[in-house]
Amino acid sequence: MTDVATPRRAGPEDVPGIAAVLNGWIDKTDWMPRIYSADEIEGFIGAALPHRIIWVVGDPIEGYLSFDPKTAKIGALYCSRTGAGCGKALMEAAKAGRDFLWLHTNPPNSRAQAFYRREGFVPVGSEIPPEPPETVPELRMEWRR
Repeated sequence: MTDVATPRRAGPEDVPGIAAVLNGWIDKTDWMPRIYSADEIEGFIGAALPHRIIWVVGDPIEGYLSFDPKTAKIGALYCSRTGAGCGKALMEAAKAGRDFLWLHTNPPNSRAQAFYRREGFVPVGSEIPPEPPETVPELRMEWRR
């Protein structure tokens, strides 16, 4: 594992880099259809920034985690390189000072599920059907200290 920068809070200037990480993941993931344009995704991230805690790592940005402190939901965790410690560093930032987190992942994303299990998350309930315009089901996972 290489050294990973300490996560820092994202600002408006980070939105294009955050969007680039997510758009890159969508483009290289064959089971994830692109239902929003790259510009729309950048707009969604910019709109979420005032309402979420978003951490980033790297310069340029290599990964980000979006967290809603009101609901304890991790809404997004994406890294441009896997196995480099990016996800772990971001997850540690989200866990700090908290006793409960939850997230949705996609059943075809076995790498993410394995990572979340290593981080102590467990699946809860059954597969959640997609709500249009989404087309891929989700799985809820929870972590408790």
